[in-house]
Amino acid sequence: MTSLPRPAIDLSADEARRIALRAQGFLGAPDRRSGVRGVLRHLGAVQLDTISVLARSHELIAYARLGAVGRDTVEAAYWDGASPDAGKGEGKVSGKGKSKSPARPHAFEYWSHAACILPIEEWPHFAFRRRAYRTRPHWHHDLPDGAYDTVIKQLTAEGPLTATQLGGAKNKGEWWDWSDATVAVERALMYGEVVCTERRSWKRVYDLAERAIPDTLLHDDLDDAECLRRLVRLAGQSLGVGTRADIADYHRLKGEQFDAVVADSGLVPVTVQGWDKPAWADPAALETAPRGRHRTTLLSPFDSLIWERARTERIFGFTHRLEAYVPKPKRIHGYFAMPVLAGGHLVGRVDPAREGSTLVAKQVSLDGAKAVPAVAQALREAATWVNCDSVRVERVDRPELTAELVRALG
Repeated sequence: MTSLPRPAIDLSADEARRIALRAQGFLGAPDRRSGVRGVLRHLGAVQLDTISVLARSHELIAYARLGAVGRDTVEAAYWDGASPDAGKGEGKVSGKGKSKSPARPHAFEYWSHAACILPIEEWPHFAFRRRAYRTRPHWHHDLPDGAYDTVIKQLTAEGPLTATQLGGAKNKGEWWDWSDATVAVERALMYGEVVCTERRSWKRVYDLAERAIPDTLLHDDLDDAECLRRLVRLAGQSLGVGTRADIADYHRLKGEQFDAVVADSGLVPVTVQGWDKPAWADPAALETAPRGRHRTTLLSPFDSLIWERARTERIFGFTHRLEAYVPKPKRIHGYFAMPVLAGGHLVGRVDPAREGSTLVAKQVSLDGAKAVPAVAQALREAATWVNCDSVRVERVDRPELTAELVRALG
């Protein structure tokens, strides 16, 4: 017998906002026992990016939720098997230029929302994407005959290697002019024959998937529908509540892929006051009212709480745009303006920099005087985390609040 569709549950805008905050780890006491790996599994994906101002974005994600956990601890927790000094240099490796694969990797890097760190148990659920990559052309690079096989043979013989160790990250010329070895190993990564379970000095360390992925997970036998159901369900859980576009965007699925599986995903339909489109929620998020302590923190622009601009505007009434790629004269809030979260709201922005042991607030945008204490707290805590012993404010969008902010910084 065909079951009747369930009526949508009505949520207020405030309820939806609080559900989203709790789902993303910003409402309630942080689960420090599960640590960085718990954050990764809770979010389902942590975006990577090359920009490093206070720290790289994947470090900022953990900091925003857990507080001042050591940066080396964050790095080692993501890349199980990496030394506590990971990220400080290529380091000494065992054998003849070889490095050893983590015996029990907790994460791998793959294309999700963008290049993301993903929990290792989700490897089977990206089979649909690996299959899709194998059936369509990539980039505009021609790959000489034998180059792909050469890279696979080298990894087989020598163990995990960076692109440089495989024969050079790029040819001489423009930045996108990758070497044949890099094109080949990146293609193998997309196909799933090769995996990245560690970064070293920001370089991907490539290994054979058959060697790095646990045997229980190393399979591509799930059909596309099962993969998509899992990712839609995970996205819904990680967001708490979201529209079709919100949930599909989390792992960069197509709208029609979402449509094909949402009815069987376990998410429930809801309507949210002020939202002009249908929405779905994680049923567990609806069982109890979201309560608890709010985090006060700077947010990476690549944080999954705010990485989708339309959702951020809808939930927080806050328009944010990463201006790193905007010509300097046209920037409004700064190169890497970081929204400030306090009391469950976005109350301002800080464009930070570091000069020695000083954290520099190059530009501060405030949502009125009431935002000053929260912004000052966020700046002080961030400075301590990155081993700065002072904070200097250069410019405030409301000049009349500059002195008050400086006093609050103490």
